[in-house]
This record gives sequence, C-alpha cells and structure tokens, in this order.
Amino acid sequence: MSVSQGLQAHLDSGTTTLCRCWAVMRRDGVVLGFTDHDRDLSFEGIHFRADSGLTAGVLSQSTGLSVDNSEALGALAGDAVCEEDILAGRYDGAEVRAWLVNWAQPAQRLKQFRGSIGEVTRSGGAFTAELRGLAEALNQVQGRAYQRPCSAVLGDGRCRFDPCKPGYFSERVVEDVEEGRVFRFRDMRGFSPRWFEAGRLIVLEGAASGLVGVVKNDRFEGEWRVIELWQKLAAAAGNTVRIEAGCDKRAETCRLKFSNIINFQGFPYLPGEDWLMAYPRSGDLNDGGSLQR
Repeated sequence: MSVSQGLQAHLDSGTTTLCRCWAVMRRDGVVLGFTDHDRDLSFEGIHFRADSGLTAGVLSQSTGLSVDNSEALGALAGDAVCEEDILAGRYDGAEVRAWLVNWAQPAQRLKQFRGSIGEVTRSGGAFTAELRGLAEALNQVQGRAYQRPCSAVLGDGRCRFDPCKPGYFSERVVEDVEEGRVFRFRDMRGFSPRWFEAGRLIVLEGAASGLVGVVKNDRFEGEWRVIELWQKLAAAAGNTVRIEAGCDKRAETCRLKFSNIINFQGFPYLPGEDWLMAYPRSGDLNDGGSLQR
C-alpha cells in the first residue's frame, strides 16, 4: 500500500481528521457503504452511511501468503443490515473494501483492505462479521474426499442435474406461514412424502424476493402439505415461492430419484470401519480373497 502525498502530509501534520469506510458488494449486486464517522460520506460512486453503527476491529496484515483479516461489528437494523438477509446468506462471500479516509477531504484516502465476508455471528441485536483477505482463496482444500455419500451439490457443475426439470420443483403461492419457518400448502399431492427434504425454498416475489431456505421437513397434515425450514425467512402469505427437490447424497437416491447415477460423486462401495477389524477365522473360506464378502 502506498500513501498519497496529500494523505501523507495530513498524517504528518499531527492533527488528523480520519475515519474508516467500508463498501460491501453482495453477490446479488447490492452495494452498501458504511463509515464510523458521524456524518455520511461519498466517493467512488458509493454513499457511506454514518447511522449504521458499524465499527471495525484491528486489521492484521503481513507479507507473504498469510491471510489478512479483521472484523466488523454493527447493529442489526432493517434499513441497513437485517437478520433475515444474514440468515438467508445474502452476505455470504460478499466482497469487502475498506479505506482510511480524511473525512474533511475524502479524496485523501488509502485502501487498507480488500477481501470477503467470512463467518457472521449474531447476538443481542448486533452482528460480528469476519473479514478475510484475498489470500483466503488460496486456503482451500484441494482434491476429492473419499467417502460413501456424494460430495457434489445438487445442480452444480459436478452433479449436472437440473433441479428445475419438470417433476422436481413446484412454484406455489404461500397460503399459510408460521414464524417464517413453517409453510403450508393445500392440495399439493403431486410429489411423494419427504420429496423436498434437504431441498431449497426460494422466495420469488415480495420484500423477501431472492431469499433461500433449506428444507428440514416435508410432511402431510390432513389436506395440507407442510414444508418446514431449518431457519426462518421473511416471507409472507401471498408470496410466490419455488420449492426444489432435495437430495440426501446416497447412491440409491441418485439412481432412483434423479436417474443421475452416472454423475454420482461418492464411493458407495468403500469398505466401512468394520473392514479394518476383519481377520481370518477357522471355518471361513480363507482362499486369499477379501475377508469381507
């Protein structure tokens, strides 16, 4: 990082008017600006709000491939960062840029950080977001895991199955919703029980448009089909949602439910832990073959 002459002169003056600014670009294209100054600022086409209550921790930076990291703390507010958006994953992997700014002359600024949002925790009406530097992309597990369940995500480049194929999704108007987590639909019997478990519920309209929830339970209660999510969404009755079939990662499910066994990314015949304890026994066929038949 190099400091501009104007900012360096300001720092050398001994009396400074400094603040910090953050710009967050979510994956849906929404850009939000925050500052710890007591007045709003604007530069690079971004409006940085002072009323968000956002503050930052110490920025840790080093040479080499070590990951730069910091954290930001702020209040959960409906017009800034709300809990529903965090729960729905709208901030997962969002790009973050941070500047040290002379608020008296915003043109005098230094970009201190660029990276993404990592883990976000919530407590007591506030949130804490971990900020990870660009080197975090190098800190990823490479290769495949040898395990019985499929390691792909339904619909991704390795799975290659289209979850929006006819018979694998349903678009419905929400008729009843309880606590933003339990959705009920009448006469939705074109799918087997538990068909949507581990699938996704996507809100298509309304204030919660674009939010996504994971289905925990799919069951019938009389004339109602009940779709229960793991976490609540800010969806309301009357909103249209799309419910996609779920996958439990088993080879049998991949073959029978999705007819996609050719793209199965697990190892269903991998020996289990019992195989490690197998030993020859008198009376068995000890012909040099497998001890586990």
